[in-house]
Order: sequence, then structure tokens, then C-alpha cells
Amino acid sequence: MTQVHIYTDGACSGNPGPGGWGAILECDGNVKELSGGEHQTTNNRMELMAAIEALSALKRPCRVVLTTDSQYLKNGIDKGWAKKWKQNGWMRSGNQPALNPDLWDKLLSLLEVHQVEIVWVKGHAGHPMNERCDQLAVAQSQKHR
Repeated sequence: MTQVHIYTDGACSGNPGPGGWGAILECDGNVKELSGGEHQTTNNRMELMAAIEALSALKRPCRVVLTTDSQYLKNGIDKGWAKKWKQNGWMRSGNQPALNPDLWDKLLSLLEVHQVEIVWVKGHAGHPMNERCDQLAVAQSQKHR
């Protein structure tokens, strides 16, 4: 399996408000930047979209190290929250609806295709790829005002 490094970030002005996401894919010395946004969204949706769009860009199953500054993304997968929410009809404990079930469902499907390790980094702490993803995300959020 091909090894790919993915870096992602989301941004939102207002939360909810105009938002953007950015992702960088690195494989065998090649680098590809992706970004997009929406007029009315949340930061968490943009964090999930960055991961979804990056994984969707892969043409075949890959081993992926996905680096994010989103605890929501990391914990939703690594702690099994998203799988539990799906098993419970997208309900969280306390009979509360899970947020963003459409995006979590897409992400869970992509995780069945690829072997993904999620690495968390502190946001806005000087990690070069995270900072670049933030720039991409913020630029998109400004475009969608």
C-alpha cells in the first residue's frame, strides 16, 4: 500500500458562518493542496470536510497518516464515538442527536477503504503544514462571505 501523509484544517468566521477547509497530501515527494468552503457552516463541519475531501482524492487504498488540530475529528474516530453514534441511529448518550451525521457517515466509509492513523497537533503552534492548511481554510472562508 502507498504511504500518504495528509494534513488538514478547518476555519469558520462566526461559527456558524462562512467557512473553509484546507488539506495537503504528500506522497512520494509529490504535494497536492486542496481547499473549499461554504457560505453557512461550522468549524467542526469544515474540519470533517477537510479530511473527507483529502481521503476522497486518493485513487486507491492507502496507508495514511492524517495530521489535524481538531480534537473533534481525532476523538470522534479514535475513541469510537462516530461508530457508536451511527450504531445508535446517530444519537449520542443522553438521547441527544449526533451533530454532522452526514459527514461522519462519509468519513467512516472512507476509513473502511484506507488504513488511517490520526495524529493531533496543537493548532496555531508553528507546525508548518498545519499553518499552511489554516491559510488555505481561512482564504476559503473569506471567499464565502
